[in-house]
Amino acid sequence: MDLAFLESSEISFSNILFRLLLSTLLGGLLGLERESRKQNAGLRTHMVICAGSCLLMLISIYIPQTFSNYKNVDPGRIAAQVVSGIGFLGAGAIFRLGATTHGLTTAATIWAVAAVGLAVGAGMYEAAVIVTLLLLFVLAILDKVGKRFLTNGSLKSLDISFQSAKIETSKVLGILERHDIVMKSINVFQSTNKHNSKIQLYVFVPENLNVKQFYKDLNELKNVGKISLGQDFS
Repeated sequence: MDLAFLESSEISFSNILFRLLLSTLLGGLLGLERESRKQNAGLRTHMVICAGSCLLMLISIYIPQTFSNYKNVDPGRIAAQVVSGIGFLGAGAIFRLGATTHGLTTAATIWAVAAVGLAVGAGMYEAAVIVTLLLLFVLAILDKVGKRFLTNGSLKSLDISFQSAKIETSKVLGILERHDIVMKSINVFQSTNKHNSKIQLYVFVPENLNVKQFYKDLNELKNVGKISLGQDFS
């Protein structure tokens, strides 16, 4: 098979096909990692962004090659707009979680995967592959290292409802401490008739948590109702 087109800067069908397929594959690898963590921007989103960025880069190169008679044709002009425009899409992945902000890693990954697509579109295959592998290392491996040595487990939401206006907050915090659960933030809600109340906490849950015993301890609280330990927000 003749692979000379890989080193050619001319935009041909072989070039277009290879670069679009490669960008879709690399974007899919990063999207798969985000999908595995149940992020809003997952597999399909990253594949579309990477392939779209690659196509825009191909257009940027194609225009000056095809319309060489026109002056001031800059092959980097469209690519520059991708870098700034992708920020609006990344902002959609950021959300408030209690008193803190989450989704920054996914937003940064969206921005980076657009750069990968631009690199493939420009024919910088080695750089695109290396960056993809580095990002996978940072997102997957370093995340596990950070959770093991730098944090106290996975960040989850914990909702506890009470059939009374009175909440035994101190006892709830005591149960959390007993199970080595670290609280990040807490919100208190009361119904309009003040006969029911709820607390919503965001906590770091250790990997070895005895969930059954944890629920049992919470259920022993006075007037406690529904208890819900939500999804992982890591």
